[in-house]
Amino acid sequence: MEYVILAVVIAVVAVGAIAGLVVNGRRRKPVPPKPEAPVITPPREPQVGEESAPPSEAPVQTIEEVQLPEATTAPEAPEVPVEAPAEAAAPPAVEVPEPTAGRLVRLRSRLSRSQNALGKGLLTLLSRDRLDEDTWEEIEETLLTADIGVAATQELVDSLRTRVKVLGTRSPAELRGLLHEELVALIGPDADRTVRSTKHEEGPAVVLVVGVNGVGKTTTTGKLARVLVADGRRVVLGAADTFRAAAADQLQTWGERVGAHTVRGPEGGDPASVAFDAVKEGIAEGVDTVLIDTAGRLHTKTGLMDELGKVKRVVEKHGPVDEVLLVLDATTGQNGLVQARVFAEVVDITGIVLTKLDGTAKGGIVVSVQRELGVPVKLVGLGEGADDLAPFEPAAFVDALIGD
Repeated sequence: MEYVILAVVIAVVAVGAIAGLVVNGRRRKPVPPKPEAPVITPPREPQVGEESAPPSEAPVQTIEEVQLPEATTAPEAPEVPVEAPAEAAAPPAVEVPEPTAGRLVRLRSRLSRSQNALGKGLLTLLSRDRLDEDTWEEIEETLLTADIGVAATQELVDSLRTRVKVLGTRSPAELRGLLHEELVALIGPDADRTVRSTKHEEGPAVVLVVGVNGVGKTTTTGKLARVLVADGRRVVLGAADTFRAAAADQLQTWGERVGAHTVRGPEGGDPASVAFDAVKEGIAEGVDTVLIDTAGRLHTKTGLMDELGKVKRVVEKHGPVDEVLLVLDATTGQNGLVQARVFAEVVDITGIVLTKLDGTAKGGIVVSVQRELGVPVKLVGLGEGADDLAPFEPAAFVDALIGD
């Protein structure tokens, strides 16, 4: 019985001790530990005979995954791309134009191909055994077809008739010489065929280039600048064609190729103002010649023709205009004479520039235009090359017409 009582006492004491521990554990709340930087401990390799611990539910952070606090710094300014400075476009190299002396002779082959019908046709007719009335009528027809004109044709035929009858000329060489002399006399001497381009007391020589639309005035002006530079002249160009958008750019390109300055104005601006400024610039630079390119105009438009007269009057405030060159398309033949008459009424034409004389032109236009206007042909265009504008030489021209 004593043993039973002792066992019960021990059990009661044990139960009380356990209950006290439970109560004390609930009253004492654990203090959360101070957060510290995580300590990265590499996993321990399990020893032999030791079971591996089950993987924890919380993921283990690796060194790469630990986010350290970033240092507070000022934000960097965004990088602005720096562009390399654009290289300035190099001006075109200044060219050396071909010498003008003998240029027409060098272009003789082109001229002879286009004028063969006139010279060779006349030689063939004159070489016939018998020069009767029918033959002389054919000679007249050949001359008229070549755009020489009625009056000039009659004059040439009468002179040929007289000389052939008096001299009794029959050999090919004699006939060629005779025809050469008569054609040169009909075209006229070399006097006053040089473009007046030398500086004088009033300042530089002023050359005004005029003509209808499409005859190639701007190109002719640029080529004329090359002719003058080749002859040792210093040139300023005036882009007074302010109506055609590309005219000023085209003329400036021609000028840059020979080292000549181009004065230009706003598109659609007053052409007389541009011409005035060009002469002013030429005086300031002390050049020899100022070339002024004007806008193409129809000879039937009275307003445009009056404007051309205004350009000339404004330029003359600086001094006299030395040359007014009328550009004519040689392929238009007698139609060009109508244009020439109207221009001559508005401005005093001093010289003719015949372009496209290497094409389908008829050589007689040289004679008829001179007789109609009373002014000489001073320059002829014989191709599209930069140096294909040549001073006109009657003897060389006739040589090309009738061949060797």
